[in-house]
Amino acid sequence: MLGHVNHARALALLEDARLAMVDGRAGGSLILARLEVDYLRQLYYRVGEQLAVSSWVTRLGTRSLTLRQELVQDGEVAIRADVVMVQFDYETDASRAMTDDERAHWSRYLEG
Repeated sequence: MLGHVNHARALALLEDARLAMVDGRAGGSLILARLEVDYLRQLYYRVGEQLAVSSWVTRLGTRSLTLRQELVQDGEVAIRADVVMVQFDYETDASRAMTDDERAHWSRYLEG
């Protein structure tokens, strides 16, 4: 065992943080379209430690949004990700425009 968090597990932590942002909203129609990740430092596995993920919207488009996520350990950013999420209609198998309610929800997370 190397003592560090595997890159796939780190991505799962970021995904968990994104799912928490959905806030139990119905529809679940966001799909991941792009994921760009910078591994800035090693992330260590420590029993019982809770890692912090900060997430905010950097761009809010008509059909998509971009999130910036940072996973912090020991006060330093270990992983930084830019994530493009697209509103998706599974019946038509195509992207769709955000509703006013969806836009209002994601506007709460816009960087200030």
